[in-house]
This record gives sequence, structure tokens and C-alpha cells, in this order.
Amino acid sequence: MARVVVAPGAVDDLAALIRTHSLPDDTRERVRRSSVNPLRRFPLLGAQLEGRWSTYRFVLGPWRWMIIVYAYDAEADEVHVVAVEDGRSSRAVSRGQPW
Repeated sequence: MARVVVAPGAVDDLAALIRTHSLPDDTRERVRRSSVNPLRRFPLLGAQLEGRWSTYRFVLGPWRWMIIVYAYDAEADEVHVVAVEDGRSSRAVSRGQPW
């Protein structure tokens, strides 16, 4: 099973979303259970991003608008969660070219 490492920036991203979106108290556990834990067994589960983000993949969080961005290091068998974003935001990562 892959080891999951969550970057401090991703922790901060999630904390900001909890605060700004008035998310429930169990949000961290929901993210862990529904989105992060499956990456331990299936590190390539998420879709590959494109362009400057091509070394990253993403999975959706417990809400369809929540994007968890990560990279998988196969050699080390580690998943590195680098960001948690609101996919509705214009600043969110993109799978492809803008419309």
C-alpha cells in the first residue's frame, strides 16, 4: 500500500475551505475517508491533469466541487497530496485548455 503524505499547503487549503464554505465539523474525516484513503490502495485512481499540471492527478472530495490534487511517486510508493481546491473557482487547476 502506498504511503500518503499531505503537504502543509493542502492542509491550509482544506482549512480555508472549511472556514469560507461553512463546511461541517467532520469535513477532514470525510475527505480522508472518501478521497484520500482509497489512494493508498489505488494511487493512480485519479484522472491525469494536463499542461503545466501534467505530473499531477486529481480525485473529487466528498462534494463534487472539491478537488484533491496529488502526485504519485511510484519509486517511493508515495502519494503526495499538494492542494485541495474549489473546482468552481477560476483559480482551480484545469484538466485541459480553457474554453
